[in-house]
Amino acid sequence: MKNRLLFDEIKKYTEHKNALIITGMRQVGKTILMKSIFKHLGDKPKVWFDFDNPLDQKIFEDLEYKNIYKVLKDLSKARGDDRIFVFIDEIQNFPEATKVVKYLIDHYSVKFFITGSSSFYLKNLFPESLSGRKFLYELNPLSFREYLYFKGRISRERASELDISIAVKKKNIVEFKSFQADYNDYLQFGGFPEVVMTEDMDTKKQVLKNIFASFFEKDLKIMSDYKDIRELRDLILLLVPRVGSMMDVTKLASELGVDRPKIYSYLEFLQGTFFIKLLPKFSKSVDRAVASGKKVYFSDTGILNIIGQVNDAQIFENAAINQLSNYEKVSFYNKKNTNEIDAILNKKIAFEIKTKGIPADLIKLNKIIEKIGIKEGFIISKEYADFDRVVFPMFL
Repeated sequence: MKNRLLFDEIKKYTEHKNALIITGMRQVGKTILMKSIFKHLGDKPKVWFDFDNPLDQKIFEDLEYKNIYKVLKDLSKARGDDRIFVFIDEIQNFPEATKVVKYLIDHYSVKFFITGSSSFYLKNLFPESLSGRKFLYELNPLSFREYLYFKGRISRERASELDISIAVKKKNIVEFKSFQADYNDYLQFGGFPEVVMTEDMDTKKQVLKNIFASFFEKDLKIMSDYKDIRELRDLILLLVPRVGSMMDVTKLASELGVDRPKIYSYLEFLQGTFFIKLLPKFSKSVDRAVASGKKVYFSDTGILNIIGQVNDAQIFENAAINQLSNYEKVSFYNKKNTNEIDAILNKKIAFEIKTKGIPADLIKLNKIIEKIGIKEGFIISKEYADFDRVVFPMFL
């Protein structure tokens, strides 16, 4: 398995005092990324803990933190004042360890590399006193560029290019056609590394089913009530046909037979575990943007296709939103269901997403963005089209 692109960023800070925390959905490659960093450190004093294993947790249960440091020093074979590098996988299984992390950073300059499968858990996991002592990274399923790199279709250097100004200018029809089959595969099966590197289609589907099952088996441990788990499952099924649409929380609550606050808590959980993305409505006012209705997308199109059936336009829009999210914050524009823009990147660039873009789409988009003060607009088209300001997803 190739190293995720995030490896190049993280290795710059292996000697920095701050803890490096990697979060993201299960099976996106956090553990493999950590193991790459572990190997990168060579012969430096280092030790690995997997908090899925209760025996590994036990070392951090000692109330005398100095004793924990002595154990870490022995396990890592550190000598004298050697700095110790400690790796903790799945820290959300033992939240109390964060107090130890803080103490050992402050008193012994221990370097920590930590993974957690959910911002929902991690949001309140680290004490406020750890502020300024951590760098937090989010690892997503493979972007299409990273997919092409993993498949050996482009270089690592090219996959690392993340410049929207370059992406929107590329219009090479030969290159477009050479990547078309890859992109169709990406739309169907998504960007989980194991899925991408599996060739057999039936096996790909089985791996995706296993990832979905793992989400319920492990991430839902926080929900002790079986009824809540069933309701969450049913909510996910209700969200599938609503991909790309504004959510009506009142209607969702009615269909599930629960109150609105519970729907909001479930949505927060699904977004916090990186299972879905909730796109806010574009607004110059932050308060209005937070309060307004949101659109729902799934973090991986492979998972979306496994759960339920959606049309080609929805799958393509979902993938395009995920790709744009790699650049900056994405919002959408909707004015009383009459004028709409699919995506606005960092409140500066507007995108309308079409399976087959035509010049009339751009004319309509330009009229809307002129009214709301956005300077640039582009059409993202799945099929090749030759007109100004059309963007193709394989170049994003």
